[in-house]
Amino acid sequence: GGFPGLPLAVMFPDCNFTLVDSIAKKIMVVNSVIESLKLKNCIAVCERMENVKSRFDFVVSRAVTSLPKYIHWVKSLINSENSNSLINGILYLKGGEPEEELKDSAYDYSVYPVKKYFSEDFFETKKVVYIKIVPSKIKF
Repeated sequence: GGFPGLPLAVMFPDCNFTLVDSIAKKIMVVNSVIESLKLKNCIAVCERMENVKSRFDFVVSRAVTSLPKYIHWVKSLINSENSNSLINGILYLKGGEPEEELKDSAYDYSVYPVKKYFSEDFFETKKVVYIKIVPSKIKF
């Protein structure tokens, strides 16, 4: 509910974060934490992700639906101009086999097992999927 973005905002104070959730109660908690920590690099928005009108270099999320469906929801939110060493796109925390969901996809993606970085059992099957969103290849 936007909450996972808070550690990112703390770790990367030079980046700006928009933390989105459709449940107002969750956003109230996130806003309280933002205020308590005096974070100046993030805002919380109560909205469904697919209804957000802003543009971002990256959309970061935990798994909320199948990857193809999620890509469809958020690909229009990706900035067309790239200003980072990493091509703009989606970073998606997912369990299981995301490669299976993307096998017929035209998207360029990479999968990174989280267990390489964390030893807790919870992370055994978790992966971060990075999906490059190249504006000229986006079909709406």
